[in-house]
Amino acid sequence: MSSTTTVSDGIGIANLPNQRHKIVAKRGAHFTLMVVGESGLGKTTLVNTLFATELSPPKNYVRRHHKQLDKLTEVDIIKAELEEKQFKVKLTVIDTPGFGDYVNNRDSWTPIVDFIDDQHEAYMRQEQQPQRSEKIDLRVHACLYFIRPTGHTLKPLDIEIMKRLGTRVNLIPVVAKADTLTQNDLFLFKQRIRDVITAQGIRIYHPPVEPEDEAAVEHARMLAEAMPFSIIGSTEDVKTPDGRVVKGREYLWGVAEVENENHCDFRKLRSLLIRTHMLDLISTTEELHYENYRQQQMETRKFGEPKVKKVDNPKFKEEEEQLRRRFTEQVKAEEARFRQWEQHLIAERDRLNKDLEMAHSAIKQLESELDSLQTGYGRGSARR
Repeated sequence: MSSTTTVSDGIGIANLPNQRHKIVAKRGAHFTLMVVGESGLGKTTLVNTLFATELSPPKNYVRRHHKQLDKLTEVDIIKAELEEKQFKVKLTVIDTPGFGDYVNNRDSWTPIVDFIDDQHEAYMRQEQQPQRSEKIDLRVHACLYFIRPTGHTLKPLDIEIMKRLGTRVNLIPVVAKADTLTQNDLFLFKQRIRDVITAQGIRIYHPPVEPEDEAAVEHARMLAEAMPFSIIGSTEDVKTPDGRVVKGREYLWGVAEVENENHCDFRKLRSLLIRTHMLDLISTTEELHYENYRQQQMETRKFGEPKVKKVDNPKFKEEEEQLRRRFTEQVKAEEARFRQWEQHLIAERDRLNKDLEMAHSAIKQLESELDSLQTGYGRGSARR
């Protein structure tokens, strides 16, 4: 007796993606987005527009200049959980108020760069622990850098921080408030920015190209050509002349629509961040930026050794020594000035005391003369 068995559906390996899909759908995902740029460029509005919810209330810039004396770049963390079609994403938005808002912006990027490095460091330390089931992960998966729409080119501050961010995080430059420029000016402005990025060797995120998928190749090429993305942010509904209700900004000349690709690149940016490349941003952070940091630290530190503090860094020691010498010189100069004042006050006191003594002597002399006159007058009266 013989029988033949035909396996028409294979052994089941092709079902692994379905299994993976179930695991990911059950576990959900987490995504950390950082926004960097000067105040008033619409960072909060864009984030709220991207995720179609008010993650952060609009900023009040009335008292912004009251904090000018602080001259610090802050780091604000906003957490939210979004759900769409029963799939949950834990979203973390990192805002950086105070960056670029002062006359002297030297080292204003330090808190931002330190925060990114600290998150890599914290995750690496957690991986070295015996219990790793509940790791806290705030590694930044994408950083939107907002460029002011001047119509000229990148400022030195933009170049400095973009160089530092590009080696640490998936950097995505965007031109804020694109509706303030004409289409021709915007095209030239974006071209100048691309030229500066190339000339300065600034690393920005490029969507991966999959040669076997022509549609994906075309989409990646379109996204790459659109960088830096021109953005219009608005959470308000406005009515267009043809009767449609859209998200946008209303002007005397018409309506600037957020999701109209003839007006801005908002849809391209949303596709890059959420719809098509979110997982690639997460994996690139894990496999490239975090691994680069981990490799660099493992080559310079022993296992379990704490990170070198800035005070132990020779460069910071040199700067600290220079500050100490400058402070000492200023103290010496102030002491010398106070000694001069003291000597002047002592000399003035001695002069006034001498004048006072002379006045006392003159008064005593006058009193003695008056006494002698009174005595002589009394004797003359007695003779009469």
